[in-house]
Amino acid sequence: MAELKPQPHPFLEDTVDPNLQDFGVDTNFYDAAYSWEPKRAHQFILEVDGIPSYLIKTTSKPTIENGEIPLQHINIERYVKGRSKWSAINMTLYDPIMPSGARAVMDWIRLHHESATGRDGYASQYKKEIRLRQLSPLGEIIEEWILKGAYITSANFGSTLDWSSEDPMTIELGIRFDWAFFNF
Repeated sequence: MAELKPQPHPFLEDTVDPNLQDFGVDTNFYDAAYSWEPKRAHQFILEVDGIPSYLIKTTSKPTIENGEIPLQHINIERYVKGRSKWSAINMTLYDPIMPSGARAVMDWIRLHHESATGRDGYASQYKKEIRLRQLSPLGEIIEEWILKGAYITSANFGSTLDWSSEDPMTIELGIRFDWAFFNF
C-alpha cells in the first residue's frame, strides 16, 4: 500500500522546504537549557571622552524604532519600513568630591553652550563617540555598542540634599546620538 503524505496548502507550497526532516524530541534539551551563561546588567564599561568610566553608575542600552509607510491598494493595506530613529539613552553618574563628576559634565556642556558668554559650540566640538561594552564574568568584552554623534540633552546635577540621607550624590544625563553600531 502506498504511503500517503500530507499535501501543503496551494498558497503555502513555496514556503515548505522538502529537505526539512523531523528529528523528533530533542534529547539534549536539558543539557542545552542549563549550559548557557546570561549577560549580567552590572558587568559593563561605558567610555565617554572626559568622563572617567568608573563614575558611570547606570546606563540604558540603545533602542531603535522603525517607522512605517502604508501602501494602500484597493481594499488592502500593506507596509514597508519608513525612517529609522534611535532613541535617546539615560545615564547616571556618581558625583564624588575628586574627581568631580559635576566638573566633567560641565566641561562637556560648555562645549554645547557657554552660559557666561551665551556662545553655542559647533557640533564637531560637542558631539562625541560613546562606547558601551558588556563584559563576561571573566572581564572579556562580549558586546560593544558604539554611539556616534552623542551629545547631552539634559543634565540633573543631583538628587535632593537631605540631612537624613546617606546616599551618594549622582548626576542624571539624557544623551541623544545620531546612530549606533553593534560590534560582536
